[in-house]
Formats: sequence, C-alpha cells, structure tokens
Amino acid sequence: MSEAPNSAPSYIVKGATGDWEIVVGLEVHAQVTAKAKLFSGASTEFGAEPNAQVSLVDAAMPGMLPVINGECVRQAVRTGLAIDAQINKWSRFDRKNYFYPDLPQGYQISQLYHPIVGEGHLDIELDDGTRKRIGIERIHLEQDAGKSVHDLHPSMSYVDLNRCGCALMEIVSRPDIRSPAEAGAYVAGLRQLLRYVGSCDGNMDEGSMRADVNVSVRKAGQPFGTRTETKNVNSVRFIMQAVEHEARRQVDLIEGGGTVIQETRLFDPGSGTTRAMRGKEDAHDYRYFPDPDLLPLVFDDAFVADCRASLPELPAAKRARYESTLALSPYLAAVLSAEKETADWFETALAATARRVGKPDTEVALRVANFISTDLFGALKKLSKDIGDSPVSPDALAELLALAADGTLSGPLMKQVFEAMLETGEGATSIVESRGLKQVSDTGAIDAAIREVMDANPDKVAEYRSGKDKLFGFFVGQIMRAMAGKAAPVVVNDRLKALLDG
Repeated sequence: MSEAPNSAPSYIVKGATGDWEIVVGLEVHAQVTAKAKLFSGASTEFGAEPNAQVSLVDAAMPGMLPVINGECVRQAVRTGLAIDAQINKWSRFDRKNYFYPDLPQGYQISQLYHPIVGEGHLDIELDDGTRKRIGIERIHLEQDAGKSVHDLHPSMSYVDLNRCGCALMEIVSRPDIRSPAEAGAYVAGLRQLLRYVGSCDGNMDEGSMRADVNVSVRKAGQPFGTRTETKNVNSVRFIMQAVEHEARRQVDLIEGGGTVIQETRLFDPGSGTTRAMRGKEDAHDYRYFPDPDLLPLVFDDAFVADCRASLPELPAAKRARYESTLALSPYLAAVLSAEKETADWFETALAATARRVGKPDTEVALRVANFISTDLFGALKKLSKDIGDSPVSPDALAELLALAADGTLSGPLMKQVFEAMLETGEGATSIVESRGLKQVSDTGAIDAAIREVMDANPDKVAEYRSGKDKLFGFFVGQIMRAMAGKAAPVVVNDRLKALLDG
C-alpha cells in the first residue's frame, strides 16, 4: 500500500499508550446515470413500486443472457478522465460468487483483475485551507444488488429487485486519508465531480451514492494495522462519524489487550457507532472467474477522445477561472462553483447582465455574484427552494441589476422590487412602472425634501454647522424616509451638503 502524497497533518487519536494515527481508504459505490440497467433494458428510475422494474435478465430466468449497456461504459470512462486516471481500453467482467439474498443469479458481475479505469487522483481542500491529493486506485463497473426489506413482516423478509442490475461505478481510493475531515472532504469532492460530469446524481439519501469505509490504526511510522470495513454509509456526516468511532474503538480494543480482526461492520446513524456484521472475505473467497457470457470491453482512442470532448469545465478549473478572470474572491468562487446547476445559473445571469448594461462580463461579475450569493440564496433558503426552482430567472435578475446600474433603482428600491419579483413572478420593469418605484433624481424635489427636514430639525442643523459632522447621516436617513427610499443617494448627498453648508 502506498503512503499519502503531500500529506496534511495527521489526525491523532489519544490513547493510554500514546498517540495513534488512523488510515482510511474508501470504496464509493456510485450509481451510473443511465436510463437502463447495466445488462438489461429495465428502467433505473427511483421511487417505483417494488419489483416494478425487473427484467427477465434481472430475475435470472433460465436462458437469459446479459447485454452490456454502452452508455454505462461511456459514463465510466468520462469519470475516469475527470480524475485524470488511466483508461484501460481492454477490460473484462468477472463473476464474484457469494450468497446474495437479493441477487437472484447468486453471483455479482463485476471487474476485479481488469477494471475499466486505472489509477487517478482527487485533490481535496479542508476547511482550514489545507490541500491534499488522494490517490484513486481504480474504477470498475459492476451490477448492484436488490434490497432486502425486513420491517414489513414479523418473521419474513421481502425482496425488492428494482435496484438489482443497476450499474455501479466502484471508485476505490488509496489508503491516503488520515482524518474524518479528509474522508468527508474526499466524498464531498467526489460527489461534486460526479454531478458535474453527469455520471451520477449523487443523491446519497436515495442510495445512488454510498461508501464502504475501511479504517485501521497504527503508531506513527509503523506498518498498516488490520482494517475493518463499514458497509454502505450514505452521508458525508455519517462517513466522518464512522471513521471517528471505528478509530477510537480499535485503539481502545488494542490497548485493552484485544486484537482487531478483519471484518465487515455496519454503521448505526442513531448512535453514531459501528457493530460487527460478518467476517471480511478476501478475494479468493469469492472464487472470481471471467464471466463466460460477456466478451471483454474493447474500445479505441477515438472513443476516449469523444468522451473527453464531452466533459464540461470541471469544478477546480471553474473555480480558478472565477478567481483569475472574473476577479471573484476565493469564497465567492467556491460558493458559485459548488454545484454545476448554480454555476450555470450564475454564468447565464452574468452574460445577460453584461448584455443589458453594455459592459464586459468582468466589470459586472462581482455585482452579479454578490447578489446571487446573498439576496438570491437568502430568499431561496426562506422558500425552501433550490436555484433550479428559483421564481426569478437569470434574465429577470439581469433586468433588475440593469435598472440599478442605470440609476432607475436605488439599493433599497432594488430590494423592494426583488421581493415583489419573488412574490409575483413579474419582471422588474413592470413592477417599477406599476408601483411607481423609480428612483427620484430631480434636484427640485430633493431640495424641497431637504428643506423640510432642516426646518423640522433646526437644533440638529445648528449642531452640524458647529462641527458635528456625524449628523450628516441623520439627515440622509430622514430625507430618504421622507421620500420613501426613492431619492437617488448620490444626488441627496450632493444637495444636502450644499444646503447644510450654505
């Protein structure tokens, strides 16, 4: 096993006999985005009635033969390219023999010796800014099992085969992870990448992405210890909890005179603990052999090139471009590139705003980014909506920002109009005209309001003229209130100073 390259500081478990280091490797199972299963034409849509999406192949009826789904192969290759991995133009499927209560054929079709994707990596960043490269050993394709349901009958289990045969990418990391935080950052980063590529929807609560968590402990500088594998953990938070608990459990066990055994464990989300499930088998226990019903996968350079050309701009590159080209802060760049849907929305709004105000993207990017990250995200959170369900479209937001840029709307008025847009779905111009919300720049009307405020506050005028400059803000607030927030702030400031000093 390789050691972690450019390692971040290790996470230490304090024990009675000294400090212990944890070693973590993750096997992430990501369901491939495809309309049909890996070896049959049955639907992969989530949420169907139990056993409503099961073909004769999935049910392992006699005489049924698997036929590879080419889209699943394409998605696996695209994912491999996204992690800068070796693409194996020759790969093979094997049979993994084991007792699967929810896999009718009694074996799993997988890839052990010749996976479709070889070594790659994923770069992660922790909350403290520490960056680290996590090695990825392989990505192989395999079929998912069904689902055993144990809570519908007191003495029997039911089986739902809808998921049986769905294509999975098993993404196997190197044992380069050294803390719960690194494990969480790795899974979150991998999920982000898969969603950008479009090869997995990353919906962990639906089971389309889950992780087997391999954990061992050792004293610094010692060889790797015996690892345990905690199966099917389906959230970033739970993965971090499983790593932390399992490391603590192993340290306490060793220091108490016990021995860690290689076993499969289950995570209990309620208690945040793991429990033993069964002894962990080695590869030879599964009696792997080449699947006789499937020819090897063979493709050429042109296929790989086509897959590469189909990739979008990936998160790291997008974030770097936002910082370098658009001059956004690292924080804004990270927020706006976190999800592909958010980045697409931002870029559409940016292009529309630049077009409406007649300026380059670079000159309006900060204004658009700030409004989205504060006002829009705040409103969507209150409405419990994602950006894809926003009541305000990118072009509608551009219309609003353009009205602010040309002086039609002041800051407070823009917020009023935005709230009306959220409520009604109307465009900004329509709301401004129907509600009379246009900013007032007429110096005559502003002068009249200033004189009214000065006449009502002669004592404050005298104090200001005696040297209390801080009262200027008081007068501005009174004038803006008197004009219902419609006065142009620049004009108010200029005229107020002239009249107060006059």
